Amino acid sequence: MNFSPVSFRSYFASLLSVVALLFIVSSCGSDKGKVEGVNMLYGTSSKAWVTDKQTDASGDKVKQDDAAKDQEISFASNGSYSGSQSGKYVFDQAAKTITMTPDGSATSNTFNIETLTDNKLTLVGTSGAKLMLKAK
Repeated sequence: MNFSPVSFRSYFASLLSVVALLFIVSSCGSDKGKVEGVNMLYGTSSKAWVTDKQTDASGDKVKQDDAAKDQEISFASNGSYSGSQSGKYVFDQAAKTITMTPDGSATSNTFNIETLTDNKLTLVGTSGAKLMLKAK
C-alpha cells in the first residue's frame, strides 16, 4: 500500500478507526527492531495507542494536523481493534506483522511491525511509510 500524507491520514482515521490500526511507538535507541509479545499490544485486556509521529516512504517526517495528532486506536486481547473504525486484527510475532480487517470489509491490510514494546509501536506500510504510536 502506498501512503501519501493525505490518503494515509484518512486511511489511518478509518483504519485507526480500523487502525491506528495500528500502529508504533517511537523507534528510539535499542527499541528499534524489538518486537515483544502480543500482550504489549493490548496490555492486560485493552490498550489505547496515539500517534507519536509519521514518516513517508523516504523517511521524511510528515507534518500532522491536530486531527491526526488526536487519532487513537485501541487493541483488545480478543483480537479486535477500535478507533475511528473497528475491526479484527491478527498479530504474527514470528513474522513481525499485524493484519487488520475493518468490520464489514473483505479487504485486510498487513503492516510490518518494526517496534513493539510496552509503550512504543511502529508500523511500516508496504511503501516504507512509518507510523509511530505511543501508549496512551
